[in-house]
Amino acid sequence: MLGASFDSPEDNRTFAETEGFGFRLLSDADRSVGRAYDAARPDDDPLASLPLRVSYLIDPDGVIRRAYLVTDTAGHAAEVLADLQSLT
Repeated sequence: MLGASFDSPEDNRTFAETEGFGFRLLSDADRSVGRAYDAARPDDDPLASLPLRVSYLIDPDGVIRRAYLVTDTAGHAAEVLADLQSLT
């Protein structure tokens, strides 16, 4: 599992340590990954500096099996785990 944010590596490190993340939080300061994975908002959006919360379930071959626009952060992990189990 990986996470990505538009913040700097230093800000991401601090945030991940504070929140106790058990995975790496990568810096996408130029937003290139966010654009490639449809997580970047349009430049004219008032919230353009913030990525959309998007998750992808990617299989070992690199195929995207499911895309999620995350609106329920509390229930998201359970949804992904259920989908993962149904794929195996």
